[in-house]
Amino acid sequence: MKLRKQFILLLALSIGSGLQAQNRSCCSPDAMETYSRNASDKDFIQMHEEPLPFIFRSDRGKDIHFSTADGTEAHAWESKALKPTENYLFVIHEWWGLNDYIKQTAEKLGDELGMNVIALDLYDNKVAGTPDDAAKYMQSASKERILNIIKGAFAYAGQKAKVFTIGWCYGGGWSLQAALVGGKQVSGCVMYYGQPEKDVDKLKNLNCDVIGFFGNQDQWTNPQIVDTFISDMDKAGKKILINRYEAVHGFANPSNPKFNREATEDAWAKTVAFIKARM
Repeated sequence: MKLRKQFILLLALSIGSGLQAQNRSCCSPDAMETYSRNASDKDFIQMHEEPLPFIFRSDRGKDIHFSTADGTEAHAWESKALKPTENYLFVIHEWWGLNDYIKQTAEKLGDELGMNVIALDLYDNKVAGTPDDAAKYMQSASKERILNIIKGAFAYAGQKAKVFTIGWCYGGGWSLQAALVGGKQVSGCVMYYGQPEKDVDKLKNLNCDVIGFFGNQDQWTNPQIVDTFISDMDKAGKKILINRYEAVHGFANPSNPKFNREATEDAWAKTVAFIKARM
């Protein structure tokens, strides 16, 4: 009888531990959900100055729409390379949304690299002009919807497409997630001060190298988070190239009062070299 009671007690403890682990798994926020919570941080909101008015006009760039797995359409902006190519760069916007600054940067990168660019719209045609609106859009963006948009972009580019991803801030984290979604089609991932993936098992599924650019004065994707990312990538057996600058979050955004031109130019040159070496 005593042994039976001990067995029942151990079984109950085992079941209880399993349920606790399951609850932690289902309720703990993942990487991008964690980053979205910054939109509730007043300091995070206030450090983003309203972008200056800007209109970009392109002879080649155009709005496109493509189907997604949830039965709807996604919006993006595409600029084709001057010479036909299967190389694509997926560009993912900051928390402001797909504005003309991103379109201009996308086309400039595409021209320098000689590749097609698709600037994804994670907010479904909503573009923020104020930090409060940007916070609202980032908080309300559904992870499932964004994943469907990314998968739709891969389907639009086609199975033969060789894809690279790049993003800044909110888009920096989604650049890494897009690389995970794309699997063997992705040849390189570029992250500017974005949220790293925290799940080492997920990182093991990466099929490409990653290059990251981070500011040592960034309060959100801070040096400790970057150090953990380096360690996690090492555990996953993946290559990451980390570049750190004495700069703040958003240092590469020209509308940021603390825009760091030297760091931005260095990061741009390294981004271009990184992608060219893998084309």
